[in-house]
Amino acid sequence: MPRFEPKNPDYRAISIQTFEQQRAMKTLGISIARLEPGEVDLAMDYSPDITQQHGFIHAGIITAGLDTACGIAAFTLMPAGAGILTVEFKTNLLAPARGERFAFRATVVKPGRTLTVCEARAYAAQDGVETLIATMSGTLMALPAREDAATDRARVPA
Repeated sequence: MPRFEPKNPDYRAISIQTFEQQRAMKTLGISIARLEPGEVDLAMDYSPDITQQHGFIHAGIITAGLDTACGIAAFTLMPAGAGILTVEFKTNLLAPARGERFAFRATVVKPGRTLTVCEARAYAAQDGVETLIATMSGTLMALPAREDAATDRARVPA
C-alpha cells in the first residue's frame, strides 16, 4: 500500500476534530481506533438499539460507518481549511452484521485535488474472530474553505 504525505501538518488533530463534529457517529458509538495519512480504522460495539428485525446491525449503520471511514481517510490528505463531502459510494453487503464489535477500515486509493477515491471494509468480530461483512468504494470531494461555512450550517434544517 502506498504511503501518503499529508498536505496539512495538523492533519491528525483536524481529522479527529472533524470526526468528533459528526453527531451521528457519537449516537452510533463509533470511534477512531487508528489514524494515519490516507488510512483510518473506526470501531463500534454491538448495540441492540441499532439492529434490524433479525438482530443484525442494520445495513444503514454499516454503510454509515464505511462512508465515514472513507471520508476521514480522504480528509487526512486534504489541505488546511478544506472540508470533505461524499459524492458517490457503492456498498456490497457480504454477510450478516452479527458480532460483539465492528471495525470499519478505509484507505485512499487515489488522492486528487478535488476528488479522492477510497476503499473500505467492514468486519464483525465474535470471540476474537473477524468476518468480512461489507465493502465500499467511495468518491469524496474536497470542499474549499469558505468564510460563510458557519452560516451555511445554520441554514441546514435540524
